[in-house]
Amino acid sequence: MDFLGLCGFWQTDAVERAAHPYDDTSVIDARAPRFNQAVVGIGALVAITLGPCWCLPCLAYFELVQPRFGEGPLEDARPPRFANLVGVSVLGAATAAHALGWQPVGTGLGALVAALALLAAVTGFCAGCEAYKLGHLLTGRRFESCPLPPRPEPAARSL
Repeated sequence: MDFLGLCGFWQTDAVERAAHPYDDTSVIDARAPRFNQAVVGIGALVAITLGPCWCLPCLAYFELVQPRFGEGPLEDARPPRFANLVGVSVLGAATAAHALGWQPVGTGLGALVAALALLAAVTGFCAGCEAYKLGHLLTGRRFESCPLPPRPEPAARSL
């Protein structure tokens, strides 16, 4: 029985497999990568076509997390946007390295992005954000956060 069968989603015992999907990792079902690529590609097309309202991580945060924990402090969006551009550029370089047959370089670049993203998630230290601020400093400009909108006053409750 596979993972989904164990979780009770549906029974797949009737499917005969030449290789177990989780134990036999030296071979894969040839359709599995295509399925993964289709999911990623469709998700990217939906996000590009319909805008950020269809960003699945954004939807999860703004619809599931933020309503339960409240809005956090507001901050300037430019440093995280720069960090995202750096991350996608390095992942593009990792893809190119893999395409050229430089697997160790591609894997190293992908691991770097993953490590920095996890570092930011766990500690709050965003290397790309700090690089953005450092770039301002090195060009002789002082980084000034853009003016933040005022926080709305809580609605008064009537008794």
